[in-house]
Amino acid sequence: KAQGLEVLGWRKPPVDNSTLGAMSVETEPLIEQIFVGKPESLSALDFDRELYIARRVAENAAKAEGPALDDFYACSLSGRTITYKGQLTTAQVFEYYGDLRAEDYMSHMALVHSRFSTNTFPSWPRAQPNRMLCHNGEINTLRGNKNMLTSREGVAMSEYFKERTPQLFPLASDDHSDSGNFDMCVEMLTLAGGRPLHEAVMMMIPEAWERAPDLPQWKRDFYEYHACVMEPWDGPAMMAFTDGRFAGANLDRNGLRPCRFYVTKDDHVILASEVGVVAHLKEDQVVRKGRLEPGRMFLIDFERGGIVDDAEVKKSVAESKPYGQWVKDGMVRLSDWVNAKTASGELKPPSAAAPPMPSTRVLNAAGYTREHLEMILRPMTSGKEPLGSMGVDTPLAILSSCPRMPSHYFKQLFAQVTNPPIDPIREACVMSLQCPVGPEANVLSVSAEGCKRLMVDEPCVAPDAMEAIKTTTHAGWSAVQIDTTFDVADARARGGAAMRDAIARICDEARSAVAAGKPLVVLSDRAMSESRIAVPSLLATGAVHQSLVKDKERTKVGLLVDTADAKEVHDFATLVGYGADGVCPYVAFDAIAAMAERDGVQPSTAMTKYQKAVSFGILKVMSKMGISTVQSYKGAQIFEAVGLGEEVVDTCFTGSTSRLKGVGFDVLMEDALRFHEAAYPEGSREPDYLNFGDYHWRDGGEAHYNTPAAMVALQLAARTNAREAYDDYSKLINEANSRVTIRGLLKIGNDGLLPEVPLEEVEPASEIVKRFATGAMSLGSISPETHESLALAMNSLGGKSNTGEGGEDPLRFADQRRSAIKQVASGRFGVTSNYLANSDEIQIKMAQGAKPGEGGELPGYKVTELIGKTRGTTPGVGLISPPPHHDIYSIEDLAQLIFDLKSANTAARISVKLVSEVGVGVVASGVAKAKADHIVIAGGDGGTGAAVWTSIKHAGMPVEIGLAEAHQTLVLNGLRSRVTLQSDGQLKSGRDVAVAALLGAEEFGFATAPLIALGCIMMRKCHMNTCPVGIATQDEDLRKKFVGQPEHVVNFLWLVAEEVRGYMAQLGYRTFTEMVGKTERLTVDEAKLGPKSSTLDLSPILMPAQPLMPEETMYKIMEQDHGIPDRLDSKLMPQVKAAIEAGTPVKVTSDIVNIDRSFGAIISNYVSQKWGEDGLPAGTIHFDLKGHAGQSLGFTLAPGVSVHVEGDANDYTGKGLSGGELVVYPSRELGEDFKRAAHKHMIVGNTCLYGATKGTAFYSGRAGERFCVRNSGAIAVVEGVGDHGCEYMTGGRAVILGSTGNNFAAGMSGGIAFVYDADGTFADRCNMEMVGLSSVADNAEDAAELRGYVEAHAEKTGSVLAKEFLANWEESAAKFTKVLPHDYARVLAERAARAALAGAEVKSSQSA
Repeated sequence: KAQGLEVLGWRKPPVDNSTLGAMSVETEPLIEQIFVGKPESLSALDFDRELYIARRVAENAAKAEGPALDDFYACSLSGRTITYKGQLTTAQVFEYYGDLRAEDYMSHMALVHSRFSTNTFPSWPRAQPNRMLCHNGEINTLRGNKNMLTSREGVAMSEYFKERTPQLFPLASDDHSDSGNFDMCVEMLTLAGGRPLHEAVMMMIPEAWERAPDLPQWKRDFYEYHACVMEPWDGPAMMAFTDGRFAGANLDRNGLRPCRFYVTKDDHVILASEVGVVAHLKEDQVVRKGRLEPGRMFLIDFERGGIVDDAEVKKSVAESKPYGQWVKDGMVRLSDWVNAKTASGELKPPSAAAPPMPSTRVLNAAGYTREHLEMILRPMTSGKEPLGSMGVDTPLAILSSCPRMPSHYFKQLFAQVTNPPIDPIREACVMSLQCPVGPEANVLSVSAEGCKRLMVDEPCVAPDAMEAIKTTTHAGWSAVQIDTTFDVADARARGGAAMRDAIARICDEARSAVAAGKPLVVLSDRAMSESRIAVPSLLATGAVHQSLVKDKERTKVGLLVDTADAKEVHDFATLVGYGADGVCPYVAFDAIAAMAERDGVQPSTAMTKYQKAVSFGILKVMSKMGISTVQSYKGAQIFEAVGLGEEVVDTCFTGSTSRLKGVGFDVLMEDALRFHEAAYPEGSREPDYLNFGDYHWRDGGEAHYNTPAAMVALQLAARTNAREAYDDYSKLINEANSRVTIRGLLKIGNDGLLPEVPLEEVEPASEIVKRFATGAMSLGSISPETHESLALAMNSLGGKSNTGEGGEDPLRFADQRRSAIKQVASGRFGVTSNYLANSDEIQIKMAQGAKPGEGGELPGYKVTELIGKTRGTTPGVGLISPPPHHDIYSIEDLAQLIFDLKSANTAARISVKLVSEVGVGVVASGVAKAKADHIVIAGGDGGTGAAVWTSIKHAGMPVEIGLAEAHQTLVLNGLRSRVTLQSDGQLKSGRDVAVAALLGAEEFGFATAPLIALGCIMMRKCHMNTCPVGIATQDEDLRKKFVGQPEHVVNFLWLVAEEVRGYMAQLGYRTFTEMVGKTERLTVDEAKLGPKSSTLDLSPILMPAQPLMPEETMYKIMEQDHGIPDRLDSKLMPQVKAAIEAGTPVKVTSDIVNIDRSFGAIISNYVSQKWGEDGLPAGTIHFDLKGHAGQSLGFTLAPGVSVHVEGDANDYTGKGLSGGELVVYPSRELGEDFKRAAHKHMIVGNTCLYGATKGTAFYSGRAGERFCVRNSGAIAVVEGVGDHGCEYMTGGRAVILGSTGNNFAAGMSGGIAFVYDADGTFADRCNMEMVGLSSVADNAEDAAELRGYVEAHAEKTGSVLAKEFLANWEESAAKFTKVLPHDYARVLAERAARAALAGAEVKSSQSA
């Protein structure tokens, strides 16, 4: 009423909560519906605008009332749409809301979304749809997007609402999820900003335009202009939206969510994440089957009455304003600025001579050590970050006795389960480093002012560019410098107070610069000297950024950093992540140039390569979180702080998670002074380089967990099996523990809660060792001798060894060398039906402690005959691993993979490996809901895996934090009783096991310690193939140096178990399960705390879980219900079981629907158990199915099993194909026009044939994104594919009878693809980094091979397209391109040469 609108009345919608769960009923809100009259003077759009502001006023008033109205939420208030939602299952929505069952309740469209709550707890308001959209995905850059929206309030002014605009604020809310905030922004842009709904979505989720060479100029102009207006809301996203007039959907730039649609004869459109969702729809009614492509939009205009094509939609929007002219006139590029000032003489060109090496005074003051110079900076002159291995065994910054830079208190976050990481090398086409900086215009207005910004090409700013910014003016752009140094005497006298005041002064000066209208601010510490100490650049940057965000002025200025202390990639990532628009590491550049000159390298070349190494390193850090653009990453705060106190976080890093609170400015000041005093020691002498031994152990330096003395003691105990020797080792390792790990600060027992029990009454070691497993170390990262020794040891103990992702030689399946745990990352190397059938546990690796969120590579020289055989690849050809869950876009996809694997071995336990990070508890709960039987929480301290030092040192949290969170959250959600929880993270002793058990673990993984028992001496050369003791190498000569024995591992783990028994007796526990989750038996050991660690708040770890849900058990007591008996496989098994047993042919006919998932896996498992790797003769077990197949049709389909589907299929069709035959062709009920154009329609979904190893697949129609990824031996024919086809392919054949999307053959190292290139443009869409192209017509053998595949496709599917090709074969063959990887071609040529030589020698000997 206050907004001048008439309330017509209220209504209580009829609801029925009788089918709701207890949690939903407990939180069920009071729901009422308001009716508001539309004034005749208002258009429908303006009426919605008035309703929008009325709702915002009401929401703000409710929030102002405090807790009493905290739960107030308006589902919708619109003249065009109504939202019904709740904390309900899909079926419950219709049961709960009586309106939806009413016969006369009609709508011309419906937007429906059911979410699997993973990274937030479920609630009624967070249910979807929201008010204008529903969102399948994650916004990974949410914190940055929200901060920038808050800042934009400072200049936002709606042309419609005018002075009422502030009533719409805040524009973002911490009360809403990522989807809720996205929805708020869309509302703001459309209802307050006047943009059409689809334009707002285009702005917020732009396609990958930056590196697209064939992008139309009108589209590039639109996206470049809007990049200046708003950063992308980045992450995997399928957005479906409507305002009543328009209904549409948009997919993220990388296509990381599925979206399929049908169009019917009577103009109905069904768009969903799967096909087959409308059961009653007849195939003869369908005229179009399509999919939403990456970055594309699907739009229906109800006023116009039809579907509007993506290009038409975007062109109409893009050409509505002169965006290209605005960009040309308004945007300034930093590179042009530098060039102009160099040409005019205002800026000196870079000198050819290198600057002198920075003095040790400068280096020490900036926190450099000798290791930084030699191990980090010098290797970066190659253009790449340096690699390391064997994880990290040094303390967190909060535990370190050495001074640390503030960036070391932060750990990088990474994607696991909720969204996928990106490969920044092979999928560089979707990545972008460029970023507009400087003042933004009014986000609610579209004008030439919107793009008057400075475009910076990459976040690492070169010295000449920084000099231009600081000292010259260009096109109205200039900068104010702010000195970030302050008086050393003041720092010494007042400690943290002096730093606080310095930060406050810096923020005040930045505010003054903004008030004066300066477009750029440069924070510089160049005044650092003996009498001036710098505020660490991360603290200064974060404080200024947060201060301006709070004042709503951050969008009025660009923030650049000119600093001595940025050196390694993590420094830049944190600076950009906390708000820096650009960083010039001037000391690093000088050091690089000086070292390059000494090394005989051109200094300018070395500096450029260092800059590129930094920029690529930032891309890699971003990509592990699934973020594509630096613009989105900037200010997104994708980190967790460990050991920073509230004062520091609130001042400099507002909103960042810091679960374990700790140091304040006083301690940070002390560390800064220690660096300064190392630079300017008493007296006038030049100081030595700092060298703490952070990377390699150094006597008297930084503490390490794996000390030489401890390793010698471990090996002595392992070889002698002597308790006395083990006790000596245990003492050493526990002393190291107290200096390095969080668990080392904890005291076990001694609390009198329970009386001690006699040791002889405690569960025997023979039972405890069954809870032990060795870590996932692949054959390839370690030698065959090491791999087999671990398996022999664990099998003799009754524990479990883990294959790692590199697979296992099938010859080992039948003896004691068999690993009980078979690790997969879905379609990893050599994953077959037989491989899975020979497992007790199948582990899905969602992340790896050494490099969470990243994939890896195995160089060709490590791919021996054995490894090539085991991984199903070609010896001598390098292998590329996709990021750990490249085919898992969400929790739903993980649930599908769990079901796939359970179907492939119903007797095996399905495990999911996670790495400790903030939110891992909620993710673990999602994994438990997804029906995992077992969850591993690994620490971020890594293992043998080679990785860049940035990842090893700065990604992933200590296992204690993640384990405690996972256990507590599983208990809270009543899920702990369903899953076994394993701890895996540098466990070294019985004490470590006892602490992990008390924190909630039932099982325990050991990796580094067993390797040391076998002889590892921690040379950290695992990635170089030069391991001197034969453990982490494939070199035959070095492998001969391996002297380890399985008994060494057996002895060590048995001694660990005996030590555990001692702790159990002390604690009063006779059985191991009694100890699990008894966190109350742990307390902080005050005697072990140091100056920093004494500030640490460990209460989040030590919170007992039992009180959270008293009726829940602390360990697994029940099995998950995987629903195997209800599967179509199980129902059809009686018809084929006898045939499988006898090996006789059988043919079965059945209907199939989209809830029939993983069809063929259960039957294939039975075939593999009976007949092994070879399976049955082709076509022995034949299924003719009709309908819409569910996900993972034909998963690991075994040799001898044929599945033919008349209809269509969903994502993952043919995943892990293991020798069977899979055929999918359109329904015969479809019209003739459809059949003739089948190659234009979708037949299967995304990620088909992922990780296929052998067999054949024929799809008469198009496939989606990521077709044949990691195919290593299957033959596949399809009539068109989307983006990233044949990515990482290592073998087999892929025949594409139609067009492809972008980035075809990225990372393809083996196999051959034949692609029909009708218009000669395929080369533009092919990633040429690793492959070469040739015409099939130039090689008769290729043409004959291809023809055979096309003939088989025509025969199997009846494909009209294939028949047309065959009818005009010579003309058709001339348009096919052969895609052949260079390495594969080299190996084939070498084989041919060897064969020719052998043949010649035979002839020669015969002649003789």
